[in-house]
Amino acid sequence: MTFEKIAALIADRTDTPLENITRDTTFEEVGIDSLDTVELLMELEDDLGVEIELEEKVATVGEFVDFVDSKIKG
Repeated sequence: MTFEKIAALIADRTDTPLENITRDTTFEEVGIDSLDTVELLMELEDDLGVEIELEEKVATVGEFVDFVDSKIKG
């Protein structure tokens, strides 16, 4: 569920076809920088109704998904 939400947000923000986004996709490949990562996180917070603080650098969609999941499931 988290992967699908994040992939959809990335596809929307970057005009990357959804089917091209995998857990191994790097943020660099789709043109996501650190500011975009924070904005994605804020959108997820609103969508999920939780507050998530980005405490570490993430480079791939999969790392971002795992990080968000760890914060949600606490």
